[in-house]
Amino acid sequence: MMSKNKLHLKVPIYSVLLTMLASSLSLFTITAYAKEQKAWPKEITMGYQKSGSLIILKATVELEKRLEKFGVKVNWAEFQSGPPMLEALNAGKLDLGIVGETPPVIAQAAQGSSIVYVANEPSSPKGQGLLIDKESSIKDVSELKGKKVAVAKGSSSHYFLVQALAKSGLTLNDIQATYLAPAEAKAALVQGDVDAWAIWDYHYALAEIQAGARLLVDGTGIVDNNYFYISRRDFVNDYPNVLKEVLDEIDRTDKWEQANPISAAEAISKTSGVDAKVFERAFIRRSGYGVQSLTPAVIAAQQKLADTFFSLGLIPKAIVVKEAVWQPE
Repeated sequence: MMSKNKLHLKVPIYSVLLTMLASSLSLFTITAYAKEQKAWPKEITMGYQKSGSLIILKATVELEKRLEKFGVKVNWAEFQSGPPMLEALNAGKLDLGIVGETPPVIAQAAQGSSIVYVANEPSSPKGQGLLIDKESSIKDVSELKGKKVAVAKGSSSHYFLVQALAKSGLTLNDIQATYLAPAEAKAALVQGDVDAWAIWDYHYALAEIQAGARLLVDGTGIVDNNYFYISRRDFVNDYPNVLKEVLDEIDRTDKWEQANPISAAEAISKTSGVDAKVFERAFIRRSGYGVQSLTPAVIAAQQKLADTFFSLGLIPKAIVVKEAVWQPE
């Protein structure tokens, strides 16, 4: 009797366990499927400028080919400079963009910022130039005292100008800073409305070739001129797999550009309508290639920039750059 009772007790328990196991497996399958779906959005939007690797990546269509197998469509949005690009990113209109040193600091200092650094390219100081008109008699940065100097506000060249002036014993208060977008600044320099222009490549190369602008000083020994890949915290948390695929493809493009600067310049020229010689000159000046994680030294350099801008009243609050650096799991 005891054995039959035990047998009758075991059968229901076994059935219950099987049911529970089946339910658990079903839940696991649903959860795994949900995670898989979360890993691949239907589309992403990339922000680029007429400089850096993203414009080449757009021209080659390699990213579209790579993400097509995951069902991800790639959209592109062009910007003249970094600050408006990061405004669009913070508003959720972009998922990834490339900018110079200064825009991320300004974006991080803004209220409600969600931007994160996800990677950077090595420094390329020769890609920044303080230009003067071909007829100008100015021979030294110190001679800019009291003069009008154009620069895109909040751009990488804004910090370059601050540091170039400081090296000559001047500050922004010693000049008449004229905040203009690159296209307007180039026209102002040619027309004699400003005495000098702080600018980055490719605009720097364009002014040299098209307008005969002369270099007063470049970024060597003044700024690092790192380029950063910036995204939103929600995007990198939700789609780390997408981010990995994108950064891997950018790295491939970087290495191809480094080995084939003339071919890269021709590829961009076909899609942008800008003379390939302009991009060739910018690429030859470029010294940093390859996508890499932010090192302590790079973060420290960004912190110095942030502290400098806060001391000058160019950002509303002090920030800790490291807090905006993405730390993948």
